[in-house]
Amino acid sequence: MADEITVPLLPCRSIDEMVEFYTMLGFTKTYYQTRPNPYVALKREDLELGFFGMPEGFKPEDSYGTCVVVVPDTGALFEAFAAGMREKHGKLLVSGIPRMTRPRRRKNADGHSGFAVIDPGGNWIRIMAAKPLPEEEHGRLTKSLRSAVVMGDSHGNHVRAAKILDDALERDRDTATPGELLEALAYRAELALRAGDPAAARDALGRARALGLSAPEFADALGALDDLEAAL
Repeated sequence: MADEITVPLLPCRSIDEMVEFYTMLGFTKTYYQTRPNPYVALKREDLELGFFGMPEGFKPEDSYGTCVVVVPDTGALFEAFAAGMREKHGKLLVSGIPRMTRPRRRKNADGHSGFAVIDPGGNWIRIMAAKPLPEEEHGRLTKSLRSAVVMGDSHGNHVRAAKILDDALERDRDTATPGELLEALAYRAELALRAGDPAAARDALGRARALGLSAPEFADALGALDDLEAAL
């Protein structure tokens, strides 16, 4: 049988909070009820999500709600979501709940690009590319960066991710390419913001800017620096 549709149903503290958040990302409300049980359905093109209200005492930070959404182009959807965040908040939401990570190659997903939206209910909406990225050669620092991304973006353990990256940046600071250093330092700054350490974020951003890179191939990483500086 073909043309099946799956709609994840995820928990939340407030369905109104979810409506506000997802409307910012370009979703529209397709169903809404408060009784007998709070429930809302939201849709953006072919992407549909449903949310049910939890009893008082529900903590988003303790939620296990998650789903995977496979898309043709993670970059295009990320930029659409980011535009909505910037329009409403003047910045990308990179720390706390809610927040959004950036599209990055996932070594634990066979090289597919992925990013996550962590919504006000603490649900992880994991956006994954349908096809893997082309294979590429990279040095030791980038290999460590990929491991840090698994810990920080897939598992949400930003402290462990930061430790992996700090060790690698110290070890490879004289042998890594400027481009590798730029990507690693941009991610290190993001991890610092998630950990509530603005001083470490500023340090990583300063080191990244000091590399003086401006070529088009560094546009994604430089854009990340702009978003992180706005978040600070």
